[in-house]
Amino acid sequence: MGNPKAFLTIDRKEAGYRPIHDRIYDYTEVEQTLNIEDRRLQASRCMDCGVPFCHWACPLGNRQGEWQDLAYRGRWEEAYLSLSATDDFPEFTGRVCPALCEKSCVLKLHDAPVTIRENEASIVERAFAEGYVVARPPKKRTGKRVAVIGSGPAGLACANQLNKKGHSVTVFEQNEFIGGLLRLGIPDFKLSKKIIDRRLKLLEEEGIEFRTSVCVGRDLGTDELLRDYDAVCVAIGSGVPRDLPVEGRDLKGAYFALQLLQQQNRVNAGEEVAKKDRITAKGKHVLVIGGGDTGSDCVGTAVRQGAVKITQIEIMPKPPVGSNPETPWPMYPKVLKTSSSHEEGCERRWNLGTTRFIGENGVLTGVEVERVDWEKDPETGRMNMIHTGEKEVIKADLVLLAMGFVHPVYEGLVQKLGVDLDGRKNVAIGDCNETSVNKVFAAGDAASGASLVVRAMASGRRAAAHIDAFLRKQETPFSK
Repeated sequence: MGNPKAFLTIDRKEAGYRPIHDRIYDYTEVEQTLNIEDRRLQASRCMDCGVPFCHWACPLGNRQGEWQDLAYRGRWEEAYLSLSATDDFPEFTGRVCPALCEKSCVLKLHDAPVTIRENEASIVERAFAEGYVVARPPKKRTGKRVAVIGSGPAGLACANQLNKKGHSVTVFEQNEFIGGLLRLGIPDFKLSKKIIDRRLKLLEEEGIEFRTSVCVGRDLGTDELLRDYDAVCVAIGSGVPRDLPVEGRDLKGAYFALQLLQQQNRVNAGEEVAKKDRITAKGKHVLVIGGGDTGSDCVGTAVRQGAVKITQIEIMPKPPVGSNPETPWPMYPKVLKTSSSHEEGCERRWNLGTTRFIGENGVLTGVEVERVDWEKDPETGRMNMIHTGEKEVIKADLVLLAMGFVHPVYEGLVQKLGVDLDGRKNVAIGDCNETSVNKVFAAGDAASGASLVVRAMASGRRAAAHIDAFLRKQETPFSK
């Protein structure tokens, strides 16, 4: 370590967000950056803690201490090489990862963890600015062909790793853009799509083939797929949103969260959307049902579209503020999180269940909710919901359902491949990411259920390693 006492002498300093009065009128990234000297000082706070729990917490196994020390010393190229050895796309995780590593940082015990995520983003941006990030195609090809279905974080990570091994990789994407959730699910104000395009250009230069607007199972038959490719990785994500089957659900004005987010991202990309199909919060009372990150993204989008009022409700109790004894360090803390979108204007409420949608002439006007309580079952430890009967109506002309996703889309690829499903209705995989169908593997949310970008990338990397072993016949990938 260059400065073993820095954690004692240098305070945590975050870059922070652009001023609210400025950022709510555009979709450019809200997060600011620190100057190089301040960033070096922040990196120096990473101490020789003996047992680095940040490694334990990171699904990718990033070597945080190593590349932060290199950043502190100004050895930016080496820092990037260390970071990119475990993280295919640090420019993505440095922006949208919830920083599991920071929550397990030893300095988190004093509520001042190292700014690991910001340091990560700074290293990769420095690397791009100074020209360290260049296309490095494999020197030789194996002659093996791999099809990756889906271009989200799992699919891109899998494709990148397999291409580096010398296999010829084709990525199929049913949408018109490459990027999956990164492209269409995450708002531009959190992840600029220029960042994705920059990386995709490199991947193409390294030899990966991308085919958009191809729905495998419909536009390309699965028999043809299995005939033409030596291995297939299913990385289609968890695409079926959790619905709310209550009275009035079919009223005009109630949508799934991704319907709003995907459309706005397309509009930002220059696509034309017919007026009759446009989902907008302009001049409306907006109700977001669901208290997670997707719900927060809906809040920020609704603010920028010009909503009159935004309310976000969650059926679960309000999390503790600051710390939670049920999730002590180094576990990821289940505490109240306030996003940049929440800061921009939103009423947040908890312990509210939705009982029905109310409307006039087929158009939504409000939502009836009921206050609920939660009690822990002393025998099972499970939380049981108690209906109180206390109801009220929240005025709403636009409702966005942000309650998560239940499983991947079955129609088309999954059904026609005939892969087995697990108990949660995800694609069933073995220890080596193999499915029940020979030479077909699966990665990311399609196999695990909806999760984080960083976990999807880690899954894609694991799948790639097993596919590579399978193709090279070094070991059998089949655990059954």
